[in-house]
Amino acid sequence: MHLGSVAAEHPDRPAVIMAGSGKVVTYAELDAASNRLAQVLCAAGLRPGDHIAFMLENRWEFLAVAWAAQRSGLYYTPVGTRLGAAEAAYIVDNCEAKAFIASAAVSAVAEKVAADTPGVPLRLMLDAAVPGFSSYEEAVASVDAAPLPEQVEGMDMLYSSGTTGRPKGVKPPLPLSPIGTPGGLYTLISMLFDPGDSPVYLSPAPLYHAAPLRYSMVFQRLGGAVVVMERFDPEAALAAIQEHRVTHSQWVPTMFIRMLRLPEQTRTAYDLSSLRFAVHAAAPCPVPVKEQMIDWWGPILHEYYAGTEGNCFVYTDSAAWLGHKGTVGRPLLGQVHVCDDSGDELPAGQIGILYFGGGSEFEYHGDPAKTAASRDPRGRGWSTLGDIGYVDDEGFIYLTDRRSHMIISGGVNIYPQEVENLLAVHPKVADVAVIGVPDEEMGEQVKAVVQPASMADAGDALAAELIHYCRERLAHYKCPRTVDFRATLPRHPTGKLYKRLLSAEYGMGPTQP
Repeated sequence: MHLGSVAAEHPDRPAVIMAGSGKVVTYAELDAASNRLAQVLCAAGLRPGDHIAFMLENRWEFLAVAWAAQRSGLYYTPVGTRLGAAEAAYIVDNCEAKAFIASAAVSAVAEKVAADTPGVPLRLMLDAAVPGFSSYEEAVASVDAAPLPEQVEGMDMLYSSGTTGRPKGVKPPLPLSPIGTPGGLYTLISMLFDPGDSPVYLSPAPLYHAAPLRYSMVFQRLGGAVVVMERFDPEAALAAIQEHRVTHSQWVPTMFIRMLRLPEQTRTAYDLSSLRFAVHAAAPCPVPVKEQMIDWWGPILHEYYAGTEGNCFVYTDSAAWLGHKGTVGRPLLGQVHVCDDSGDELPAGQIGILYFGGGSEFEYHGDPAKTAASRDPRGRGWSTLGDIGYVDDEGFIYLTDRRSHMIISGGVNIYPQEVENLLAVHPKVADVAVIGVPDEEMGEQVKAVVQPASMADAGDALAAELIHYCRERLAHYKCPRTVDFRATLPRHPTGKLYKRLLSAEYGMGPTQP
């Protein structure tokens, strides 16, 4: 149940297929590449419990680097390729990396990171050797591909995407168990998603995020082929499912919206019959979007709500969702508690902060204040991801928004996700963010910042149309009083909006993480 054992049994089986280039990397090749890097890291003095960071675009070597750390008992932190130098350097420094690996594609940022983190003893770069870095290719070519004498399981240490402030490093306990020891996600995937003997998993999102990275590595433990898209494109994703006979996949709702907006003749041109499980998470999915996806793909959609922190895993399949539209499911890991700001538990149907007990332990690395803020104020051992929602009488959880996004207008709490979900399905809207902006009388007022389907439509007429559209469907106090238009919104590849950047433009928060 790890890369090496699969490589020994099925050396020629595809481990990674790059969807764009068509490059195939076998299990034997991926195993050898990860062993070579593990040898390099060990020779540089890294030992179980130490830390590496790497900044790579979607490429097969990404998984070789992750597996090298995983089989060496190291913590490993992928750094987002869209980050600026200051934020990337903060992560490399904060995680206390003893090695930093990057590629020529991000060399401009990586050079600045290297200059700002002089204490990192080993720096390697793929495809080039720029100042401050040694050649990755030369380093791995200088050692053999034998596995380390003692291999123990490492652990990823991932950072939040910084949508509400400086990224937080989520540090779970390091298992240091013998390589091949199954983890919780392996068990969940095996139990929920029937991988079978040779699954084919499509990963359309950046690998530096929790779900794409973790699911890809678990499917490789299961002996599956991982099809990696270099970047998401809606039609290319459908083509990849058809070409590679994909059985399992994972998405974010913005990807569903983009695929649904393809012309019908394009959507129906591809054979998707091999797809048995389409998993989605990471951001709220508007109810009409999910209904359309189930109509199109059938009842193969599976949704979960969880966090990098691992304190909960909430799940629903299509059948349960259709009976409880809008839910993110019921907990499989962690017991849910809905509390008010004082920590008092609330009854079913009332909105409050979602806390979970009984999940995995975690801390925010080097930030005891943020760790403490994530804990139940009554000291009952519960933790929160910062989301607001409610639970119905049957135990199904519904998210209403993030606590940090809540708008308070005239003393009334307004949850922008409800308005965003409504506007997201308007045919003239490509993307939307709803935020609070200063209001002298009410404290805050609701504003929609919209990326129109066509910028030619941007203007007073469309703004009035969208406000009227909301007022026909929601209480007026929840609806935007004004609408601004943008060519693009600051949205992360995972589907999360950088609302702090928009809010800062309107005088509602800091511009820097």
